Amino acid sequence: MSHSSFRPATAVLLAAGLGTRMKSSRPKALQHLAGGPMLAHLLKSAAEVFDRLVVVIGPDMADVAEVAAPYPVVVQHDRLGTAHAALQAEQWFGDGDVAVLYADNPLISAQTLAALLEERRKPGVGLALLAMRPADPARYGRVVANAGNVERIVEWSDATAEERAIDLCNAGVLCADAADFRRWLHAVRNHNAKGEFYLTDVVDLAVADHAQVRAVEAAEDELRGVNSRSELAQAEAALQKRLRQNAMDNGVTLVAPETVFLASDTQLAADVLVEPNVVFGPGVTVHEGAVIRAFSHLEGCEVHAGAVIGPYARLRPETSVGENARIGNFVELKSATLAEGVKVNHLSYIGNAQVGAHTNIGAGTIVCNYDGVFKHNTSIGKNTFVGSNSVLVAPVEIGDNALIAAGSTITDTVPADALALGRARQTTKPERGKLFKDALKAKKENG
Repeated sequence: MSHSSFRPATAVLLAAGLGTRMKSSRPKALQHLAGGPMLAHLLKSAAEVFDRLVVVIGPDMADVAEVAAPYPVVVQHDRLGTAHAALQAEQWFGDGDVAVLYADNPLISAQTLAALLEERRKPGVGLALLAMRPADPARYGRVVANAGNVERIVEWSDATAEERAIDLCNAGVLCADAADFRRWLHAVRNHNAKGEFYLTDVVDLAVADHAQVRAVEAAEDELRGVNSRSELAQAEAALQKRLRQNAMDNGVTLVAPETVFLASDTQLAADVLVEPNVVFGPGVTVHEGAVIRAFSHLEGCEVHAGAVIGPYARLRPETSVGENARIGNFVELKSATLAEGVKVNHLSYIGNAQVGAHTNIGAGTIVCNYDGVFKHNTSIGKNTFVGSNSVLVAPVEIGDNALIAAGSTITDTVPADALALGRARQTTKPERGKLFKDALKAKKENG
């Protein structure tokens, strides 16, 4: 598109709502879906379509402004309705087109937003809106249309029986030319029971101006509003279904898809296999051919090609697992970098550590990385064998090809190729075990 034909588009995201119906002290925009706040999901989709984004927040919402960054925010100091909220961003409208979105409609896809903008830009179309046909229209406002042109939106409480039978429902999102939108927003009146300025009144004003109003339909799972905990759960289920399908479409095997939970930024490469009951928190990347076995939990980590994780493993932030490594049951890693071919197969904790290639960490090994105030580092070389039930007290360094005897407590540097034993000498007293047990049994029998 040449510069002369470029027409900018601005998205205004309304995020001033409180969490009243959520029974929450956290604003609605910050309620979490798939590991991130609702507002972040909508920002991501909108940023793919619109040239400018601006977020309308309420007073004392610095936490919402932080999520909105780097996009500008404006404050709606008095909550006087959705049209009033949109008008607070008037200075950001500029030229071109403006769409008004809601932070509590977080699942609208970039494809749907692009379709909305495309419809608005068709010859003769003055206003475009999003609509859906929900399984249960319930108390949604009905979209009354004739030959494809929207005539009005009727709120359920004001609708006749015939109008309530209409299954096309308003999703609340509008898109219009910036100049028209400014004019219509300023013309909205608050002559209603709540004394608020409603964005939906813009539709009536557009029709009164003889502007052509068109509806763009999208799936209910995209357009559903999230105003309560139950609706939040429904949105989570819809988003998880979408994320799982995307993963499988990209070549990932989910053995039991309905039991796997993904974050919105989870990156799973082709030929990754995920067994049942796995949870991915934010910031996870899994490379080609890796296997994530059942009941594992991963967040903020990277798993390289061919590695096997779990079952029942926990990978915490700042962890990297090398190619073809093996992390087994009840192993926890935190701020740990494991090189190619490392094995940590059973019941171990490795934190603030670097482990060299092809090293084996025996069952029950613990890295003591925290002294109550500071975290300390542990470095383990390549081709090293750490025996079962070892305790590595950081800071400590273990060289290449070293051998740590089982049951050792290691507090000093272990040079390359060395054998380290850090345990008390065993003392054996013949017959004393039997005598001790017999004495205990006699004591019990005699009360």
